[in-house]
Amino acid sequence: MKDRFFVRLFVDRALRGACLLSTVLALVPLASVLWFVVVRGAHGLSLTFFTGLPKPVGEPGGGMAHAIVGSLEIVGIACAMGIPAGVLAGIHLAESEDTRFGRFVRFSADVMAGVPSIAVGLFVYVLVVRRMQGFSALAGAIALAVLMLPTITRATEELLRLVPESLREAALGLGVPKWRATLRVMLRTAAPGIATGIMLAVARAMGESAPLLFTSFNNRGWASSPAEPTASLPVNIYTYAVSPYADWHEQAWAAALVLVTLVLCLNIAARWLVRGRLP
Repeated sequence: MKDRFFVRLFVDRALRGACLLSTVLALVPLASVLWFVVVRGAHGLSLTFFTGLPKPVGEPGGGMAHAIVGSLEIVGIACAMGIPAGVLAGIHLAESEDTRFGRFVRFSADVMAGVPSIAVGLFVYVLVVRRMQGFSALAGAIALAVLMLPTITRATEELLRLVPESLREAALGLGVPKWRATLRVMLRTAAPGIATGIMLAVARAMGESAPLLFTSFNNRGWASSPAEPTASLPVNIYTYAVSPYADWHEQAWAAALVLVTLVLCLNIAARWLVRGRLP
C-alpha cells in the first residue's frame, strides 16, 4: 500500500509539473509576441495617428483614422450577418435529432472552418465584387461573415449540448414553452461559452487581410458608404510593412498594436456584457 501511495504521488506531481510546463511553453510565445508588438508599436502612436489620414508617399507622418473606422465598420457588418446566423444554426443543430441534414450541416461547418481565408476572398470576389462591379466594405463583411459562421455554429451547438437536460425538463414541467425554455434557460446558461466562441471568430475575422484584398480592397481616404472601397487595419498593415519606407514600417507596428488592443477590448466587453445578463 505504501509503495502504491508513493507511485500515485509521483505520477500526480509529474503530471502537474508537465501541465505547468506546457502552460508556460504556451504562454511564452504569446507574451513575447505581445511584448514585441507593444514595444515596437508604441513609438508610432500619436494623436495624429488616430485622427489623421495618410500622407502622400515619401512624406513622414500621417495617420490611420480611416483604417480604424473602416475595420470597425467591416467587422460590425460581418457580425450583424454572421453572429445571428451562426447562433441560430447552432441552436437548430443542438435541438434537432441526429438527422441526415444535421450531419451534412456539421460536416460542412467543419470543412468551412478549415478553408483558407484567401479562398473565401476569391469566392466573394466572384460572387459579389464582380456583380457589384467594384470593391466595397459590404463585400469584405460578407467574406468575414463566411469565415465566422462555422466557428460560431459549432461552438453554439457543442455548448448547448453540454447544458444539463434536466434544466429544460424543469422549465417544461413548469409549463414554459419549448422555444422559451431553449432561449431563456438553455441558451442563457451556455451564454458565456458561446460568447467566447463568438469572440474567437470575431478576433480571427478582425485580423484577416487576405479576403479583404479581394473584397474591400483599400482606400487612402474616407469611404462615404459601405458600397465603396474601404480601408482596414490588416490591409494597411500589410501594405505598410512591405513598403521601403521606415516611417511606414513604424506605422505598421502601431496599427498592429491598435488591432491587438481592439481585439482585447472586444473580448473584455463581451464577457462583461454576458456576465451582467446572467442571473
